[in-house]
Amino acid sequence: MSQSQKIIIACGGTGGHLFPGIAVAQELKSRGHGVLLLISEKKVDAEASKKYSDLRFETVQAIAKPPTFSLRMLSFLWRLRKTIKQCGAIIDREKADAVLGMGGFTSFPPVVAGAKKGLRTYVHDSNAIPGRSNRMTAKRCTAVLVGLDEASAHFPDSEVIRTGTPVREELERLPSREAACRKFGLDPAKKTLLVMGGSQGAQRLNEVVAGGTEGSAWQVLHLAGQADFDRLSEQVGGWDGYKVLAFCDDMAAAYAASDFCVARSGASSLTELSHAGLPALLVPFPYAADDHQTANARIYEKAGAAVLTQQRDLEATTIKDMLTELNDGHIESMSGAMRDLADPDAAGQIANVIEG
Repeated sequence: MSQSQKIIIACGGTGGHLFPGIAVAQELKSRGHGVLLLISEKKVDAEASKKYSDLRFETVQAIAKPPTFSLRMLSFLWRLRKTIKQCGAIIDREKADAVLGMGGFTSFPPVVAGAKKGLRTYVHDSNAIPGRSNRMTAKRCTAVLVGLDEASAHFPDSEVIRTGTPVREELERLPSREAACRKFGLDPAKKTLLVMGGSQGAQRLNEVVAGGTEGSAWQVLHLAGQADFDRLSEQVGGWDGYKVLAFCDDMAAAYAASDFCVARSGASSLTELSHAGLPALLVPFPYAADDHQTANARIYEKAGAAVLTQQRDLEATTIKDMLTELNDGHIESMSGAMRDLADPDAAGQIANVIEG
């Protein structure tokens, strides 16, 4: 083990940034380093971080950048300056050695504050097409870490290291199918469809998938998101074998109970699916910046691990036909292709970079 260091990890804003940050924190802590995770003030961060009482979290006043010519830019710049100052004070208090940003708007202020103080700074991007915030953050970084090879070309002026995207410790060892199904009140003898619309939910996706599974032999575990939970629960009523959750705090069990998945194609979700070997129908979020979710999904479709369908083309019959046609052979082949896309030691690779 290298000499103990004090590392600040800036993550949060979405589960796609928070959970990989938690995975790196777990790895660094296991190596004897001190870690503090900086998260946003959004409710999703507070809810998701509750489970990890062994880790230290602190909120910072980071907000997403508005359009450049928006009237909100003045208040954004004032708050940004205030947040950079706040992060600088945290860095001094913690006597930090390095700052790692896991992407998104929460990463920029801590990385800037760290760079100003001469610390080693890093940003990680999970997507095939990096976000504008990360491209801006990269200019202040010692090195850029990427989850996919396709992202490297977007950082022409930076040292780029491919590490993969990490997953939390609990997803490395899934429970048995029987135990997982019991947790959700599902029948382990029936095929299970997992539906994930992302941490913010997805009303159109939820509605169409529910309509397409009505009367199917498949049972459904549907993570609806808090905003759409009540509406979807009313839509499916008391359908037998249809479980609706607003939020799932045990994704290891959700993956273990499932045979196939319908999901958005955020990089963190895809990484978790690859570790679980869970094939999927991917429906990119249609308003994602630079349509990066479509770029992500194409990589998995090309590998034979998933099927890509745009939301505008998604109908209830799409789901109904897919579930009718899927057989054990299709699922097994796609599952193997999905596992081949996993990076088993991504958290370790990132920790190695920081230690080095």
